[in-house]
Amino acid sequence: MPDLMTIFGVWMGVVLTFAIFSFLYKDNPLYKVAEQIFVGLSAGYWFVYTIYFIMIPNLYSKLTEDFTGNALLIIPAILGIMMLIRIIPKFEWPSRYPISLLMGTTAGLSFMLFIKSDLIQQLVATMINPFAADNPAQVFGEILMIVGTVTGLAYFYFSKKHEGVFGVTAKVGIYFLMVSFGAAFGYTVMARVSLLIGRIQFLLGDWLHLINQ
Repeated sequence: MPDLMTIFGVWMGVVLTFAIFSFLYKDNPLYKVAEQIFVGLSAGYWFVYTIYFIMIPNLYSKLTEDFTGNALLIIPAILGIMMLIRIIPKFEWPSRYPISLLMGTTAGLSFMLFIKSDLIQQLVATMINPFAADNPAQVFGEILMIVGTVTGLAYFYFSKKHEGVFGVTAKVGIYFLMVSFGAAFGYTVMARVSLLIGRIQFLLGDWLHLINQ
């Protein structure tokens, strides 16, 4: 027999689930309340997570255990405080410096990751001998990948008019791009359908007990 808090949690989940589903009919106050609860809980969760799993183990604990060896951690602590005082309108100007530093550092790291994952690894992936594989399906797949990469790049080469052989190559690249966009969209839809299935399983299993999970 489940305890009272478990029953209360299940019913709260049911009410909020139907409140979210009510948006399928039209925008209404029930949906807005459920949306605001979700946003508030998410903000509260990540606030607590940041305090107990990031700030305390990576800043407070290290400073209290060995202040001399971790004295440099004072710098990010000060920068964090400067960002927090942005909530005071009269003293918001110091927050521009840590925010600028954060944006610049993030942009630099993201650029390096992009170069490594989306450029270098993509080039390396096409530098293969497709006929070295023993499996015919693998040979076909590697040839298809090389053709798709070359024709896709040809489509985005706008310094030459897309006509003749080059125009045909670029048109083939369009088909590869459409297939890739369709696959990405299908993956997104599949993820959303997976979330819907999870909610249906919750309603039929945890709430109505019509199915065994």
